[in-house]
Amino acid sequence: MLRMLAFFLAGAATLLAADLRSFDTWTQYLGGPDSSQYSSLKQINKSNVKQLEVVWTYPTGERGNYLFNPIVIDGTMYVLAKNNSVVALDAATGKEIWTHPNQGAVGTRGMNYWESQDRSDRRLLYINAGFLTEIDARTGQTIASFGDNGRTDLRVGLDRDTSNLRPLQTNNPGRVFEDLIIIPLPAGGANYDAIPADVHAYDVHTGKLVWVFHSIPRPGEFGYDTWPKDAWKTAGGVHNWNEMTVDEKRGIAYIPFGTARYDFYGANRHGQDLFGNSLVALDARTGKRLWHFQTVHHDLWDYDLPTAPKLLTVRHNGKMVDAVAQPTKQGFLFVFDRVTGEPLWPIEERPVPKSDVPGEESWPTQPFPTKPPPFARQSFTEKDINPYLPEAEQQMLRERLRAARNEGLFTPPSFQGTIEMPGNNGGANWGSSAVDPTKGTLYVVSKELPMTIKLQLPGAGRGGRGGGGGRGGAPPSGAAPEAQPPAPPAPAETVEGGFIRYNAPYDFMLMSNGLSAIGPPWSQLTAYDLNTGTILWQVPNGEVSSLAEEGHTGTGSHAPRGGVLVTAGGLIFVATSSDKKLRAYDPDNGKVIWETSLPAASEGVPAMYEVGGRQYLAVCVAGGNGLMAGRGSPDKPAPAPGPGSYMVFALPRK
Repeated sequence: MLRMLAFFLAGAATLLAADLRSFDTWTQYLGGPDSSQYSSLKQINKSNVKQLEVVWTYPTGERGNYLFNPIVIDGTMYVLAKNNSVVALDAATGKEIWTHPNQGAVGTRGMNYWESQDRSDRRLLYINAGFLTEIDARTGQTIASFGDNGRTDLRVGLDRDTSNLRPLQTNNPGRVFEDLIIIPLPAGGANYDAIPADVHAYDVHTGKLVWVFHSIPRPGEFGYDTWPKDAWKTAGGVHNWNEMTVDEKRGIAYIPFGTARYDFYGANRHGQDLFGNSLVALDARTGKRLWHFQTVHHDLWDYDLPTAPKLLTVRHNGKMVDAVAQPTKQGFLFVFDRVTGEPLWPIEERPVPKSDVPGEESWPTQPFPTKPPPFARQSFTEKDINPYLPEAEQQMLRERLRAARNEGLFTPPSFQGTIEMPGNNGGANWGSSAVDPTKGTLYVVSKELPMTIKLQLPGAGRGGRGGGGGRGGAPPSGAAPEAQPPAPPAPAETVEGGFIRYNAPYDFMLMSNGLSAIGPPWSQLTAYDLNTGTILWQVPNGEVSSLAEEGHTGTGSHAPRGGVLVTAGGLIFVATSSDKKLRAYDPDNGKVIWETSLPAASEGVPAMYEVGGRQYLAVCVAGGNGLMAGRGSPDKPAPAPGPGSYMVFALPRK
C-alpha cells in the first residue's frame, strides 16, 4: 500500500510539473515572475558539481556592495556595473556588448524585461533616480516614446503635495505582467513624516499610470477603519521595499508590505494599521484587492515582510492546492491557498506583552501559525549568550538582559530597553528563500541576531537617527548597560501633532570581537515539506572564518546576505558573507556537497541559465564583507569594500 501511495504521489507531482511554467530560463529577476529562485536545468548535478570552475568574470568597475540579480535573454546577460550603468554581456563569454550609463542611483536588486508577442519590441525596465526607465534590450538605447523621453516620475499619482518631495528611488524593481509594469513606491524615509507607499501600475508602451492601490486606505476603502480618522493624510510607510510576486496564469499580484511609520512607536496610528505587514493579493490588471492577511498587527518592531511570496503546489488534505508561502522577519512561515487566502493550517491569535510607553496602544494579540514550525530562534536569554566572548562581556550581557524588557517575541519597545529576537534584520530577509515548485518544498536562510530597542525623546541621551536607520544612539559594544532613564515628561509638554514623538536608537548587539551577543548558530538553512507543514532538516549555513580556524565549526555565517537558488539537478546554492564562500547543499539532507572560496562576500541571488547547450551559474560578488561584519567596536572598523565582480561557473567542456 505504501509503495502504491508513493507511486501515486510521484505521478501527481509529474503531472503537476507538466502544468508549470518553464523553469529553464532566467529572464526575470529571482528566476521568474513567481520569484521561485528555481531552475529546472540538470546538467550541473550532485554527481558533477565538484567539477565546477570559473569560466569568466566581469568586474563591476569600482568598489562597493553589489546585490544585483542578473537576467539572461537570448544569450545576453544584463547586469548593473560601471558606476550604475546597465551593461549587456555575452552570457557565454562575459564579453561586453554595450553599456547604458545612468545619472543617479539605480535599483540594486534587479530589473525587468518585456517583449511584444512577435518579439520585435524588447525592453528593459528599471528604476533610476526615482524614475521608471526603459531602454532597448538589443541596443541599450533610450526608448524615447516611453513616458517623458524614456522615463516616468514615480511621484505622479500620489495624492499628496509632491512639490518638495525628493525623487522616490526604490531598489524593488517591481514586476512585469502582460503590458503593465507594477511598481511599489518607497516610503520616502524612515521617520514619522514618511509618505504612504502606494503600488502603481504603468503601461509599458506609454509610461502612463493605469491603476493605483493605496497601501494606507482612503475613506470608503477596505481597512480605512483600522487607522485613526483621516490618518491617510499624514501617515506613511507600509511599503513593499523588497520583492513582489505575480501568478501569471491567474493574473494575481502578491504584495508583501512593510511597517507603518514610525517603525518602533505608533501613537500616531492607533489600530491594526492595514495594510502594514500584510500579504495582499491584487488583481494584476486592475489593482483591486482580492484578499489579505496581516502577519503583525500595529507593528512596533520593524517586522516588515522581507522577502517575496513563494508560489508552489502542495498536496493538502488529499487535494492538490496552489499555495503561496510568506517567510517573515520574526521567523514564521505563513502558508495560504493562493486563490482564496485561506491558511493551510490554523493561525492562532495569541496574547502578547503590553506596551508601558505613554501614548502607545500596542495590539493585545498577534498571529502565530500552528504549522509549519518557525525557522529561526525567537528568544534570547542568559543561556544563549555567545560563549566565544570574553567573560567580562558575558557578565555585562547578563546584567543587560536582566535590566531590559525581555518577555519573548513581540515584547514592545520601552524606555528601559527591549530585547528583540530575531532583530529587525530577520529571520528572513531579501532573497533568502527558494522553492522547488514540483515537490512542494521550500528552503530558507535565517539570520538569528538579536537587537536592543530603546525609546527616548528626541534630543535625549546620545541622540539617534530617529528613523532607526542604523545603530543610532546605542551604547558602544562592550559598554556597560545604561542607567534607567528618567520618566518621560508629561504628555502636554511634548505633544507634536497630537502625540508624543520618540526616537528609537537600536543596537545590533555586536561585541568587541565583531560577533553577536547571542551564541551560534547565527544562520541556518531550513528545508520545509509544505505538503505536511513540517521541517525536513535544518543545518548551520556557513561559518565564521576566525572561529573555524580555531576549530569552532557549525556556527553558521554571521549576518549572511546571499540568496538561495534551488535546481532540478538536486542542488541548493547559497553564498555566505563572513567566510566568503559559495556552497552547494544536498536538498535531501542538507549536507554540503561542494564549496568554493570567493574573493569577497556574495550578497545577492545567484542566476542559472543555459547558452548553447551549456549550463552556467552566475554569482554577484558584492565586494564587501557582509552586513555588519567587522563593526564590533569603534577601534575595529569594517574593512573597506574590495572591487566587486560577476563570477560565472560551468562544468569543463568535454
